[in-house]
Amino acid sequence: MQLTPPRLFAAAAACLLLIAPQAAMAYSGPGLGLGAVGVAFGIVGSILLGIFSVLWYPFKRLIRRIRGKGAR
Repeated sequence: MQLTPPRLFAAAAACLLLIAPQAAMAYSGPGLGLGAVGVAFGIVGSILLGIFSVLWYPFKRLIRRIRGKGAR
C-alpha cells in the first residue's frame, strides 16, 4: 500500500483528531474508573491466557519427549 498524498492527509487528519481530546463534560467517579481499569486488565489477561494455553501443550509434549517419558 503506497502512501499517496490523499491517504497521507487522511492518516494525518485521523491522528490529529485522536490526539486532540474534547471535553466530555462527564464525571467518572472512582467506581467507574476502577471498573474500567478492571475490564481492561481482564481483556488483556484473557488474551494472554489464551495465547499461553495454545502454546503450552506443544511445549509440554516437547519436555516429556526430551525427558524420555514419552508423549501421549
